[in-house]
Amino acid sequence: MAEVLKDATAKAAHGGDHKLTANVEAILADIEQRGEVAVRELSARFDGWEPESFRLSAAEIEEVVDGVDPRTVDDIRFAQSQIRTFAEAQLGSIHDVEIETLPGITLGHRNIPVDSVGAYVPGGRYPMVASAHMSVLTAKVAGVKRVAACTPPHRWWDPGRDRHRHAPGRCR
Repeated sequence: MAEVLKDATAKAAHGGDHKLTANVEAILADIEQRGEVAVRELSARFDGWEPESFRLSAAEIEEVVDGVDPRTVDDIRFAQSQIRTFAEAQLGSIHDVEIETLPGITLGHRNIPVDSVGAYVPGGRYPMVASAHMSVLTAKVAGVKRVAACTPPHRWWDPGRDRHRHAPGRCR
């Protein structure tokens, strides 16, 4: 029998906190209108983080990679291999369909990857390491050309979590 580890009904249902919903809507509208200027202000306000660039430089990525224990790198590669293999099997099970139901009437569907995906990698108090593997690798297997991954600022930095997002060819 399944054991309930966390019951969401103890909290308000999604959208149940109207003040929170209004705050999030205002933040998203601000970002949509003012772009990176708004993101910079929000980063300073919420995280106390005001980097020169939100994108990691090649040197910063190298520093992170060099700081990861080789055993952890091996574990990351193993996990990525498992996830990639399953994502490839999933992709292989999805087929385009085109049939002519009547003369001149063709119906069907095509599976076309989107051009760009944003992947959020949770950090903070409860980092979810596997979410980076699951979102970045599956998008790349699906044929997404540009994958941008984001995670909270480096005060929560975990090289084991962040290293694999920046492997060459993986994502921005």
